[in-house]
Amino acid sequence: MSTPSEPGPDRTEVEPAACRQLASSARRRIHASRAPSAATAGQAGLVRDFKEAWQAKDIKALVDLLDPDATMTADGGVGTVLRPVEGGEHIAQYLIHIADKAPGLALLERTVNGRPGLVAQLSGVTVTVAAFSLDGGRITRIWAVRKPEKLRPWTENGHD
Repeated sequence: MSTPSEPGPDRTEVEPAACRQLASSARRRIHASRAPSAATAGQAGLVRDFKEAWQAKDIKALVDLLDPDATMTADGGVGTVLRPVEGGEHIAQYLIHIADKAPGLALLERTVNGRPGLVAQLSGVTVTVAAFSLDGGRITRIWAVRKPEKLRPWTENGHD
């Protein structure tokens, strides 16, 4: 009869190094399955075009870059929308309204959570970080972070 410390017919002894290797491999596979795909040059170009249209207050260009069924959501913060803005034309109108209210708004192209994004600054202070979802050459979703406590790392850690 086998004792608990000896391998027996129902027990297989696994070396600690093999366990670490299996665990490390599993963590890599899990991380790879969760990681967003790297932004392509085309995706970054689309966000750049969006930024330029917003800065020029070109509503037609914004509407053309947005999917007609696009959605924009914000997490809160000063002057944010309380509900998602739905539809490319409504989003474009809202963005032009923001540009009119904040003429000194600087838009910086950045990678946000592995996606092409924009960081909006007013007088050198980050006021919004936006990530974009893109499909078929158009923007389908915009996530805007506006809560000051969530934006602090974008200023303190030199993201901008």
